[in-house]
This record gives sequence, structure tokens and C-alpha cells, in this order.
Amino acid sequence: MTVHPEKLPASSKPDKVALLTPLRPVRNRTSEVIDRISNEIASGRLKPGARLPTEQEMMSAMGVSRTVVREAVSALKADGLVITRQGAGAFVAPDRARVPFRIDPDGLSSIADVISVMELRLAVEIEAAALAAERATAQHLRAIDRSLGDIDRAIRRGDAAVSEDFAFHRAIAEATANPHYAEFLRFLGRHVIPRQSVRATVTTGAEQTTYLKKIQGEHRQIGSAIRARDPAAARRTMRMHLGNSLVRYRRLAKLAGM
Repeated sequence: MTVHPEKLPASSKPDKVALLTPLRPVRNRTSEVIDRISNEIASGRLKPGARLPTEQEMMSAMGVSRTVVREAVSALKADGLVITRQGAGAFVAPDRARVPFRIDPDGLSSIADVISVMELRLAVEIEAAALAAERATAQHLRAIDRSLGDIDRAIRRGDAAVSEDFAFHRAIAEATANPHYAEFLRFLGRHVIPRQSVRATVTTGAEQTTYLKKIQGEHRQIGSAIRARDPAAARRTMRMHLGNSLVRYRRLAKLAGM
């Protein structure tokens, strides 16, 4: 016999509110394995050239699947911490000096950490703007103009223009004709630039629009300096723009009591 929930006593009815609440997040198991191995390497307990435990040993000891172990080793290999040898297993990289530059997004636990990254970004992008003013091709200039137009349209839609904003900075990096600037900025954009942090403090639609229009005015000054082939003005306007952002982050840090 089918029993309908609405005919059950109140105490027997399913708790729909409890049922439909989000599950508590569980930390990524691959990240845990990466952290554990990285810590062993950093502490010196796993020395350069040392062989890592076998897949089976790590699976048994840590209670994880073979897929998790392989993903962790692959990530450590990409970071330059581990090398693999066909049929022999995984080993700690013998030359730690060749480990690539890396910023762990999980390590950005405070506004102070964010400010440190913003200061690094400021140093790189000021010179990128100057190089773009010297080297930008007609195609580069069109890409910068398109990104400015995309920001305008996003503002009119009432959007926060986060991706459009970063696309503008990426277009300038591309215009340096130095691939390392673009690669570095892509790395920052993909992993660590907290583009929502300051916007999150702007509460109303009117405040957001005012804020974004101010930012867009700064963007246009940078674009005009690049189009005018004026490296000094490009440096100055980019310094002003990112410096203003840094002031906003520092204000957040002060509000947070840091």
C-alpha cells in the first residue's frame, strides 16, 4: 500500500527543510595528498632524489583511491617538485632551484595576502602599459577598444564587469608583444586575483554603477595613453588605476582590523 506523506502524522513527515539544505563542503582529497607530500619535501624529510612511496603504499596509508594519488603526483610533477621514471616510480626532483614560480590561491587567507599580490601585479602592469604604448599594433589597439566597449555594455546591463575588466588588462599585456607579460597576467587572473573583493563591499546598484563608471574612466585614460604612443602617460595612468585599487584593499584591511 502506498502511503502519501500528507497523510502521515506530523512527526512522521520528512523534514523537507533539512533535506534540501546544502551539504557541508568536504576538502578535496587530492589537495590533501599534495599538501602532505609537499610538506615532507619542504621539511627535508623527503630529500632531493628520494623515491616516493608506491601508489599502493600511499593508497593504503592515506585511505585514498589510485586516481587521487595519480592526480596528486601529476600536480606535483607540473610544479617541478617531483619527477617520474618509467617503471621506477616517482622521485623528489633533484634540483629544487628549477621549481617554477607558484602562488597558492588557498594561501591567500587574508586581505594582507591579497595586497601583497596586488603590489606584485602593480609592478608588472605599469611597465606592461608603457611597452604596449610603444609596441601595440593596430590589431592590439582594436582588442583594447573592444574590451573597453565590453565593459561599457556590462555596466549598462547592471553587471559587475569582472571578466570584462580583466580582459582589458589582458589585452594590454598582449599588446606588449612580450609573451611573458600575457602569460604572467593569465596566471594571476586564473588563480589568485580576487576581483570580487572590493566590489563585494558595494551594496546597492547605484553605488556599483558609480564605482564601475569611475573605474572605466581610469581604463579609458590608460587606453588613450597607449593609443597616443605615450609610454610615460601609460605608466602614469596605470599606476593611478592600480594604485587606487590598492588603496581600496588597504581600506578593507583597516576595516577588518588588520
